Amino acid sequence: MIDSEDWQETYYSFAAEKIKINGYMVNESGERLQLFILNEDSVNLAATENDMAISQKSYYENHFSRAVKFVKRAINRNLEDTQDSSPANVLINQLSSGDILNQFDVVEIFLVSATATMEMRGNDPKPKKFDFENEEFSVSYAQGREQLKKKMLIIRRLIDLNFLLDVMISQGNREILTIEFGNVFGAPLSAIKAASEANFESYLCVIPATNLAELYRLHSTRLLEKNVRSFLDYKNDANRGMLATMKKDPSKFIAFNNGLTITATASDTSQQSGITLIHSLTDFQIVNGGQTTASIYFGKKANVDISKVFITAKINVVKEVAEQELNAFIKEISLYSNTQNKVTTVDLDSQNPQLIKLKAMTMSVVTPSGKKWFFDRARGEYSTMLKKSGNRNRLEKEFEDRRFSKEDLGKYYTAWGAQPYMVKKGGIKVFKFFITALCGDGEKRKPVDIDRTFYEELIAKIILFDRLNKIHGIGKRAIGQLRSAVVPYAISILYAHTDGGKSDLYFDLSRIWKSEGLEEDLADFMEELMRLTNELIKKYADSDDVGENSKKKELWDRVCSSTEIQMFMSKKTSIHILGKYTISTEERKKLSKRNKKIVDFKYLSDNVSIFTNGIAFYDRILVAMNDNLSTVDLVKLSAIKSAIAKREDLSQKHINFEQELTRTIGNEHPEVFEYRPVEEDLIWKNSFEFILKVYNNALENNAEVSVEFKKIEEMAKHKGIKYYSVFVQIGEALNKGQLPTMQQLWYASHILELKGSAHIL
Repeated sequence: MIDSEDWQETYYSFAAEKIKINGYMVNESGERLQLFILNEDSVNLAATENDMAISQKSYYENHFSRAVKFVKRAINRNLEDTQDSSPANVLINQLSSGDILNQFDVVEIFLVSATATMEMRGNDPKPKKFDFENEEFSVSYAQGREQLKKKMLIIRRLIDLNFLLDVMISQGNREILTIEFGNVFGAPLSAIKAASEANFESYLCVIPATNLAELYRLHSTRLLEKNVRSFLDYKNDANRGMLATMKKDPSKFIAFNNGLTITATASDTSQQSGITLIHSLTDFQIVNGGQTTASIYFGKKANVDISKVFITAKINVVKEVAEQELNAFIKEISLYSNTQNKVTTVDLDSQNPQLIKLKAMTMSVVTPSGKKWFFDRARGEYSTMLKKSGNRNRLEKEFEDRRFSKEDLGKYYTAWGAQPYMVKKGGIKVFKFFITALCGDGEKRKPVDIDRTFYEELIAKIILFDRLNKIHGIGKRAIGQLRSAVVPYAISILYAHTDGGKSDLYFDLSRIWKSEGLEEDLADFMEELMRLTNELIKKYADSDDVGENSKKKELWDRVCSSTEIQMFMSKKTSIHILGKYTISTEERKKLSKRNKKIVDFKYLSDNVSIFTNGIAFYDRILVAMNDNLSTVDLVKLSAIKSAIAKREDLSQKHINFEQELTRTIGNEHPEVFEYRPVEEDLIWKNSFEFILKVYNNALENNAEVSVEFKKIEEMAKHKGIKYYSVFVQIGEALNKGQLPTMQQLWYASHILELKGSAHIL
């Protein structure tokens, strides 16, 4: 599937000829056109259960054929005319252009069908998976005065309910890629076994560049999903050197190049005359050598003869390991192997310390209304939390509009700056731009200080971006068809006339943080700005494909510096808004200086999550998973139950064990979490949130933390609450940067028995 908003809704249907598409996009590296077609019969409310169960492959092939016809007819300029305003016109014109046909090598068609593909034999229907054969067809086109001909590949991919269920079970992890070498290369891959252990095997081999190029043509960047970078193009010195070697000295490429490092989690091999024949690799990933792979493919595409180019490859098969262990192994490979292009620790470390600090902030800082945001730092964290919870609906409602992933952060953070075209590029490009800004480059740029002010402003940027997305809208009532460009462009225009301008004024993001939304006059102002921005993007784009053009800095520069924007920002209403929502340099410095130090509540929050589950939750795991747990696991689970019973803080080792165990169960045995024997013990969560709110209110109001907790103690004493002295102890601990214990949290929970305690603050 795709992980991007950067697709174009392009509905085209010609029922008489059975031609149809619903949308398209171009992949990140530019050689693949991706078409989307929706099976509208599957979302028909009148459809019966039998209509939704599909057992015949031909049913899907008929739908795929509609998009195939569209492509072939468009290339041959044989489609019925559309209105000039039709979004399909851009794509139709592109497919009849020689330059675009030269760019595309693959058309990948995604059929989205809300049907269940089933094997209907017998009385017990079973889920079934169809594989659709690739198709090649010849394309003739002109480029300049030259008449060219090439083969174009059509790949069909079905997105049905079975596929979506697999995505849910895998918690959004990438789809595993299996390479059958006989199908791709025409023969198994010959290799020498270099190492063999219980859970690890390593092979050495040589791969012809022609085979590697074909592998990239079939699977594109899916081969490189765990690689630290995407292709850096031929502007990079090392890649330019590879291209020169392929052209001038192809036989020496193998000597000059570091080769590939490939990982897999399973292999199918056989032996022949002392040589290992690798028939297939499961979970195939090129983790080092992504630049080499892409350089070879794009070199061949540029008509470089690669028939004499060969590449060494080291294949590491890591068996029966968790995804986290595999990621750690790949990180080490990248760190110690990559010397051709500089790789920073930012590229390599999915456990990035800056992101870990940010995660801690979400656990330590509450909004002025006493709510927390959820940062889905590790993919699947949120899903696992929901599965473990005894009250899924409560959690979903709690974080309904206050959740973000590290992928989201890239666009939220970058939009508030002068690079909205990077936001439009999306995906890995904007994330890496963001992570470098966050962590520094190891040389001139220093890491950003992740403090309370940074966090509050980041949340304000998220609120601004999301609110503008909703104001812009989608479909018929939307401002236009360019939301993924208009929203970041409008935010960057606001930035250019405040923080990024020459004046002494900064936009007051703290105002959005405090109100947890946009005030009406600011929302109206931004809507008017987005309407103007939508028109200007279309006006100043220098190609029909406006969405693609909005990824270029040149278009942003033309829009931002346009007369229309200058006139708009000079209007009386605009001047009023800027005056109302900006602060001076001195005021900003005061905001930045306050409450620099903040206690990290993550350790306490992790304890609270486990205590809230309760002993019965872990008894359930022991019963359901007893055969799968080692003696060491059983001892650790027993220690966790004992700590809960005695109200003793858990060690970090036991917290890590519990998180890894429940994550694994959620992935591999989700049925364990489907039944909860008892409700959660919410006394821990409620007490923790009470303490957190007192602490945050003190910081928000620049008050002394210990003084605020002393006030709570005096009130509790007056009301006759047991253990009232604990609040002084907690306040003094927090003042020193120390956390309260779980025992103290239990003592503090007695204040919650007081009627109306929620309104004490």
